[in-house]
Amino acid sequence: MAASGSNEFTAFLSEYHNGSQEAGDQLVVLVYQDLRRLAQHYLQQERPEHTLQATALVHEAYVRLFDEGTFDWRDRAHFFAIAARQMRRILVDHARQAHAEKRHGGQLKLSLEEVTGAAEQRDEDLMALDEALNKLEEVSARASKIVELRFFAGLTEKEVAKALNISLATLKRDWDFAKAWLYEQIRG
Repeated sequence: MAASGSNEFTAFLSEYHNGSQEAGDQLVVLVYQDLRRLAQHYLQQERPEHTLQATALVHEAYVRLFDEGTFDWRDRAHFFAIAARQMRRILVDHARQAHAEKRHGGQLKLSLEEVTGAAEQRDEDLMALDEALNKLEEVSARASKIVELRFFAGLTEKEVAKALNISLATLKRDWDFAKAWLYEQIRG
């Protein structure tokens, strides 16, 4: 995520924490395009016929970020980390729902790819990744946050190190550990 607008974001964030709904609306305007890029990044990794669109994913994330209670965002990087986690949860929920509908005999129009099981496999892969990330959080909360910030929120190594208040060397060590650990969890 670009650092542009970071000072403006911080100002609106402070006003929003002081109860200004208008500042919350301005936060959304300020980060909307970045949220759309994040949503498009997520959806590019999904099956081609995925029924959820980037705009719908952003709007659902907005509801979770602003309507389900105030998150205590510290700064722009923290906001995007939470937004990325919410989008991941939305996609996992969507995959679980689609998987349940297929299992319970709902009449669906299937493409050739779905008949061969590729679409179902992607949903299962997403659910396996989510489960592995939840386990990683139990093993190393910091490594889990690094994955969310790097992979899901698209932050640079420097942005993640700053957001977590750790050195670049520590970040790289944890990042390498997280990738290897997740690979073993998903592969096994």
